[in-house]
Amino acid sequence: MNAVDLIVEDEAWDRLEGKATLAETSVAAAQCEIDDILPGVVAILFTSDEAVAQLNKGFRSKDGPTNVLSFPAGEHADNHLGDIALAWGVVEREAADKQISVEDHVRHLIVHGFLHLQGYDHQNDDEAEQMEDLERRALARLGVSDPYAE
Repeated sequence: MNAVDLIVEDEAWDRLEGKATLAETSVAAAQCEIDDILPGVVAILFTSDEAVAQLNKGFRSKDGPTNVLSFPAGEHADNHLGDIALAWGVVEREAADKQISVEDHVRHLIVHGFLHLQGYDHQNDDEAEQMEDLERRALARLGVSDPYAE
């Protein structure tokens, strides 16, 4: 079981009640869908669009914020699996656009980010299909509707 550490860097996230439980249950649901879980602590950073934009530029050479970023710690990290960063403004806007709760959108993004830390990706159609299937199943455990349904 991966432990979860929360870091709340932007006070806008204070609007989201129960972040710790939400994060822990989201990671646990994703773990249930994976056969070989990579061990280690997962740090989840609840931050601003500006901070995520800086990370996105620095690590991915992409301008602007995105909803979630994942940073695997690598082989030599002592009991640290990696980091997930969430941008409040992007997350809130996307939830409103999709007409879903911020809580459910955050659950999806944490599951998505955690799967990246476990080595899953979506660089091609087969990878995307596999990852999306894992996300759907994990989210169903949490009572969250399929985020990819049309």
